[in-house]
Amino acid sequence: MTTVTSLLSENPVVIFSKTTCCISHSIIELIRKFGANPMIYELDELPNGNRIERELMELGCSPSVPAVFIGKKLIGGANELISLNLESKLRPVLINANAIWM
Repeated sequence: MTTVTSLLSENPVVIFSKTTCCISHSIIELIRKFGANPMIYELDELPNGNRIERELMELGCSPSVPAVFIGKKLIGGANELISLNLESKLRPVLINANAIWM
């Protein structure tokens, strides 16, 4: 089992971020405004952060952060999350993953 996969089992919303990434901070705040409580992994603060970042890039995350998983599914980065939000599709995705209630 990969490190990323094992970390996804802990929460319906998992965000891989870096403390120095302002875009990651914005995406985290967007998710929180819906009432979700994401599990956030700051790669630059984890001892195995470089390995996790390589795994994320192998999964297709480019750039590697922010990388957002909802319901154990890779949603993508900032562009994908903002697009979902603008299309009014982010809330239903969060509801389907049991990350928020109606």
